[in-house]
Amino acid sequence: MTAGKTNPLVVVIATGGTIASERADNGASKPSLTGESLLSLLPDMPVMLRPIELMAKDSASLTLADMQEISDRVGDLLDDADVSGIVVLHGTDAMEETALLVHLQHELNKPVLFTGAQFTADHPKADGPANLTAAIAAAADQANMGRGVLVCFGGRLLPAWGLYKYSSDVVDAFRQARPIDNPASPRFATSLGKVRVDMVAIYPGCDSVHVDASLRAGADGIVLAALGSGNANSRLVEAVKRCEGAGVPVVVSSRVPDGLLMSSYGGGGGGHDLVEAGAIHSSTLRPGQARILLAALIASGATAEFTAQAFDDFNPGATV
Repeated sequence: MTAGKTNPLVVVIATGGTIASERADNGASKPSLTGESLLSLLPDMPVMLRPIELMAKDSASLTLADMQEISDRVGDLLDDADVSGIVVLHGTDAMEETALLVHLQHELNKPVLFTGAQFTADHPKADGPANLTAAIAAAADQANMGRGVLVCFGGRLLPAWGLYKYSSDVVDAFRQARPIDNPASPRFATSLGKVRVDMVAIYPGCDSVHVDASLRAGADGIVLAALGSGNANSRLVEAVKRCEGAGVPVVVSSRVPDGLLMSSYGGGGGGHDLVEAGAIHSSTLRPGQARILLAALIASGATAEFTAQAFDDFNPGATV
C-alpha cells in the first residue's frame, strides 16, 4: 500500500457455479464453497476484498428472477461510493445471459466483471483461482469502467454483448459472435422476474407445435433458435403471423455461433419471410442472449420500433 493511499475495494458476489464446486463421493459436483473461502486461495493483491454470499446455484438452474436478483445486487453496489469494482462469480452455462442483463439494466460508474471456471475447485487443472485473480485486477482498473459489463475468463477480457460459450472443456471458453463493443446501456429499470420468454429450436422438417404451445402457455415473447443466418420454413412463418396477431413478439436468432446474421433468404420460410411475417431479426445476439434482451424490452414496455432497433445492436437514434 502506498503511504496516504487506500487500496481500492473490490466486492466479489458469489452465486455458485463450477468455480465454487467440488465433487462428492458419488462423482457429482455441486456448489459448496463460499466466496470467502475462494478469496482465501488467492495471492496477496493491492486491493481490499469483500465477499457477498448471494446464492449457491449451478447457472443451468437459474431463473430470470435469480438473474434479476444478481443484477439488483450489482445495482446496490454501484450506488456504494466505497466500492471501486465488482466481480460476479457465476456458472458458465448461463454467464452470458446474466452478464447481458446487468449491462442492460445499469450504466456503470465502476468496472463490473463476471468470471467463473470450467473445472471444479478440487480438479487438478482448476482454473477458478487464475480467473478470479485476473477479474479482481480488472475490476480494480478504472479504465474498464467505460467498457460496460465484461467477462474475464481464460486470459480474455470480453464485452458481454454477443458473448457465447463455445467450448465445454477448454479453459478459454468464451467468444463473441462478432468483434463488437458493448453498446451504451439502455438502463432498463423494470424487473424481469415475472416475464416469460420461451425459446424454440428450429430444425429441418419441424412444425409449429412448440410455438403454438408457447402461445397457449401464455408466453410474453418467443425466440426462435433458427438455422443458418436465421431461417426456418413456411409453417413457422404462419406461426409467426399467429404470434403477431396475439401481440406476442417473436425474435429470430440462429444456432450458428459466429458472424453477422442477415434476414436475406426467401423461399417461403427463410429469414426474410419470417421478418415479413412480423418477426424481429437479431443481428448479433444468439438465442440465449436474445431471450434476455427480449424479456428486458417486454418488461420495459418498449415499442416494436425500438425493439427492432435494439436487436440491430441498438441502432443509434432509437427511442423507447
